[in-house]
Amino acid sequence: MSQSKGFILIVDDEKDITLLTQRFLELEDYNIVSANNGREALQIIEERYSEILLVLLDIMMPQISGFDVLKKIKANEKYNNILTVLFSVKNFQMDIQKAKELGADGYLPKTISGKILLDYIKKMLESKK
Repeated sequence: MSQSKGFILIVDDEKDITLLTQRFLELEDYNIVSANNGREALQIIEERYSEILLVLLDIMMPQISGFDVLKKIKANEKYNNILTVLFSVKNFQMDIQKAKELGADGYLPKTISGKILLDYIKKMLESKK
């Protein structure tokens, strides 16, 4: 299933997590771009928002948290086509609730398997069509 149009943006300050997540998603031929922090993510989103299908967003990052990036994405109407999934080691009900309140389209714990990640992303993108 080739995703010739658009890409998934992975935002995480932990390079190992980013690389592992990218490898799993590339198994399904998703086009991937990554950012190491919230500032970099917002710059990529601003420059390439029409191409981004989904943002997989870590919560705990230096400078700008994933929650703050999420707020900025949801506050700008031109980003309405972008799905946002928070991706965190924090799997607390209060974080999941906050993500929902801020408008996240989904929430995944980082402890899931690669197969569950792929299935979840595939389902999210199919629901967008």
